Amino acid sequence: MSPIRAGPTAGLPDNCAVTADDRSDVPTPDAAQPIWAPWRMEYLKGPQPEGCPLCDALADDRLILHRGEKAFVIMNLYPYANGHVMVAPIEHLSEIKDLEPGMAAEIMDLTIRSMNAIEKVSAPQGFNIGYNLGKAAGAGIDNHIHQHVVPRWLGDTNFFPVLAGRKTIGEAVQETLDKLKEVF
Repeated sequence: MSPIRAGPTAGLPDNCAVTADDRSDVPTPDAAQPIWAPWRMEYLKGPQPEGCPLCDALADDRLILHRGEKAFVIMNLYPYANGHVMVAPIEHLSEIKDLEPGMAAEIMDLTIRSMNAIEKVSAPQGFNIGYNLGKAAGAGIDNHIHQHVVPRWLGDTNFFPVLAGRKTIGEAVQETLDKLKEVF
């Protein structure tokens, strides 16, 4: 017996030849594809905290990978990929221009340490590293500057957590945090 398919061809055996011409719900390379990230809605529509989520997490030691002298590393609660962390100054600052040189240096040091730890735990093939400065640039938290460190693999979802129904998050954030703490 052939395995049963999932997704748009659900219920059809693997040996059944179905083309996009046969079924309108089968994606084709040229057609626009839906992008699904259902867990983001919890964040977007949920109650927004009064204070700063990064400051609150730091005060509660929630999802903190490392606390340095002037900066810290925190797991992203809504990651684009396993191991997605953010590096932020301990001081609540909203502008990159307000980072003093020692603070900026520590953020860069913690970025490199984060990359090294992620490489030991999950062997990514690359990284996206950067800031989203302001709501218009995509910042979910726009009042406390933070740098994203996102591990990447060939064939992953090009920075989208789910593409055409395929999840890229294969592990709970807390599990990843525990693994990273062992090697950080």
